[in-house]
Amino acid sequence: MTSLHSQATIGNESYPLPPNWVVETLRAGIAIPAHPLALTDQLKLDDRKQRGLSRYYHAAGAKGLAVGVHTTQFEIRQPKHALLQPVLELAQETIVDCDERQGRKTVLIAGICGCERQAIEEARLARELGYHLGMVSLSALSNLDDQALVEHCRAIAHEIPIFGFYMQTAVGGRKLSVDFWRSLALIPNLIGIKIAPFDRYKTLDVLQAVTESGRGDKIVLYTGNDDNIVLDLLTKYTFFYEGRMESLRIVGGLLGHWACWTKRAVELLDTCKKTWDQQTVASDLLTLAGQVTDCNAALFDAKNNFHGCIPGVHYVLQQQGLLANLHCLDPKVGLSLGQREEINRVRASYPHLIDDAFVQENIDTWLT
Repeated sequence: MTSLHSQATIGNESYPLPPNWVVETLRAGIAIPAHPLALTDQLKLDDRKQRGLSRYYHAAGAKGLAVGVHTTQFEIRQPKHALLQPVLELAQETIVDCDERQGRKTVLIAGICGCERQAIEEARLARELGYHLGMVSLSALSNLDDQALVEHCRAIAHEIPIFGFYMQTAVGGRKLSVDFWRSLALIPNLIGIKIAPFDRYKTLDVLQAVTESGRGDKIVLYTGNDDNIVLDLLTKYTFFYEGRMESLRIVGGLLGHWACWTKRAVELLDTCKKTWDQQTVASDLLTLAGQVTDCNAALFDAKNNFHGCIPGVHYVLQQQGLLANLHCLDPKVGLSLGQREEINRVRASYPHLIDDAFVQENIDTWLT
């Protein structure tokens, strides 16, 4: 099975391209939750809850899904768990079924990790399973220089169209230069970039590099800055390039934060997009930006350097009935002291950002 329908040939090199509808959907700006991992008490894949989560995201209006990424837990790749293929298959099958029932098309993105051999194997697997794009994590390549990193991404790009990923250092990412992003942007089937360094300066580095690559009109930009979601989506970024001012937009989000309260996330994105043709932004949206960041500080355990960022999302989903427990594959990972209370605080403080009622109305259907 494959979702790729054409090739871009540059010199003697060939690069697969996704279907046109995938690119058009991404350019329009969509919400892409980063899919969590549902486990039984025996740390086995909980098929029922895993399918239920995928159905929840689809029903909430997410037009994309990222699987096998940080929120899914990188440990799924360890031989003792061997969960990468089952998790990718289950999400793809569930979403395709939902799409067929509702006449929709959902963009599927698979996380790609590890050294070149592992990454290429994962890219081939994702392509064969029907994923449209591979999002490349560079966290395992801390000793490579910029050029080697670009060549690593290029090797993956020969297997599947790619999404760049600037991952924050607190959870395993590495610092990346403007030169790296400028060179990466020249890979013909780099379709988009998830900008997630949780750092204003590094975010601007990516935007500057894309502008200077001359491919600003070809590469879609998505926020992964869970600490700055609303402002990323409201801002028009401008850079001086070749004698004129060029403008860029971050058009959507690919976020762990959006793995819960997803219906509200979809609505939030739509609200932000409606401001793009306006000269000013209403002050209530700036207030909302702070509220969303407050929620994220609790979810992602910012006070403890993000130790509980995955179980924080699990806790919300467990409270809604979408997960059975808070288990992670790494036994050292769990809620931090006081994190549960912080999440309960933001749940009570910002009911307009919570989709509990929507979940309760539909959860029985999703879990059948």
